[in-house]
Amino acid sequence: MPSYVIPEKCDGCKALDKTACQYICPNDLMVLNKDLMKAFNQAPEMCWECYSCVKICPTQAVEVRGYADFCPLGASVTPMRSTDAIMWTVKFRNGMLKRFKFPIRTTPEGKAVPEGGYATHDDLDNQLLATEPESCGMDTLPPVK
Repeated sequence: MPSYVIPEKCDGCKALDKTACQYICPNDLMVLNKDLMKAFNQAPEMCWECYSCVKICPTQAVEVRGYADFCPLGASVTPMRSTDAIMWTVKFRNGMLKRFKFPIRTTPEGKAVPEGGYATHDDLDNQLLATEPESCGMDTLPPVK
């Protein structure tokens, strides 16, 4: 489900030009209404549902309607970001709350190693994935018949 902004919670990041959700959105969907100083999703149908805007919003004004595979119909999902994890809160229709915590990436920005540091091969006809067999912890993988 695409992200949406709750206008009562949004303060436009007190920004002059760009909000946090505008900065993080990979599809440039989030925009700032400079008259109201409120952000909004200008094209929800184009949303990739990456939840980056939801996670970065400092006032928790951006929300999503969760899919039935992780929360039931009518429930709301709210993330709270800390320095080392994201605490997701699911509020059910009956008011019950469930929280679960996932660690976030701790690699400093710009320091990620491509392919996880594994050697890759350029043979497109090879049946192995780019980092196999090393990334599987094996010397060789059995051939696919």
